[in-house]
Amino acid sequence: MREQQYYLGIDVGSVSTNLVLIDDSEQIVDKIYLRTEGQPINALRNGLKDMASRVGEGIKIKGVGTTGSGRQLASVIVGADCVKNEITAHAVAAQKLIPDVRTILEIGGQDSKIIILRNGVVYDFAMNTVCAAGTGSFLDRQASRLSIPISEFGQYALRAKSTVRIAGRCAVFAESDMIHKQQTGHSLEDIINGLCEALVRNYLNNLAKGKDIQDVVVFQGGVAANVGIVAAFERALNKKIVIPKYFDVMGAYGAALLAREKMQKEGGNTNFYGFNITENEYKAKSIECQGCSNSCEVIEILSNNSVLARWGDKCGKWSEQISHAVNV
Repeated sequence: MREQQYYLGIDVGSVSTNLVLIDDSEQIVDKIYLRTEGQPINALRNGLKDMASRVGEGIKIKGVGTTGSGRQLASVIVGADCVKNEITAHAVAAQKLIPDVRTILEIGGQDSKIIILRNGVVYDFAMNTVCAAGTGSFLDRQASRLSIPISEFGQYALRAKSTVRIAGRCAVFAESDMIHKQQTGHSLEDIINGLCEALVRNYLNNLAKGKDIQDVVVFQGGVAANVGIVAAFERALNKKIVIPKYFDVMGAYGAALLAREKMQKEGGNTNFYGFNITENEYKAKSIECQGCSNSCEVIEILSNNSVLARWGDKCGKWSEQISHAVNV
């Protein structure tokens, strides 16, 4: 009887680091959602250590995929077989769970995106990485400022009695407007609902402008847990929003699926270094190259004082000294 094989997906973002383990039948065996807290290497090590303690270090990992803003960093630390951008990873995961999806709304900790699918392929997409308005970190900040647990934030919006318009095009203006509305006597429920509507309005005006949003519409990313945002999207679009079962780790799930697809197609052994890499010491440092007027800032990743990777140089003077395969 053939030994069960597993595939690991890792999504390293600015706010969360997520790991998903799937089996040969593409079912999720284990998943981990961690706060990155500005230290992606530590978050990744903690995630791997936690997963190993739950599923056992001896399981056979056939392939590993990474995605997210820290995908390149994660790939050199764990030994990834497949490195893909977030658009591809989220689209693959959504189609696996909801095959007839045609529109994906995704809002994470620090960015947001919309993905339009037609006939099973990405037809169009847009990303917002420059403004915090509407992202998970902004909502966390407002919940903390109002002394409301983020898990209950959306419920306040559902209890709103009247409409309060909040300026949502900028995180700074939105917060100022919320404070003004508090000072003029509006209830927290009405203000929070107004914020949810403002953030949805901002998302649709910026990312979704001119795009044909068709059913089935899937909402994923950490903010999909906020029922106030979900309700605001349904009102604005006049459509039912579908929340997938694993909405919070869809990027990691997609990375695992992509790793499985690649390894089954190409065969061979995985590059994965094993769960025991959590015992290694890692650090990153920057070098300013003085070789030409570009003055490139080169990032160097070290493990136990041995250089794993370098990147950031335009000419390849530094990065080409280290050989590692990264497919973006």
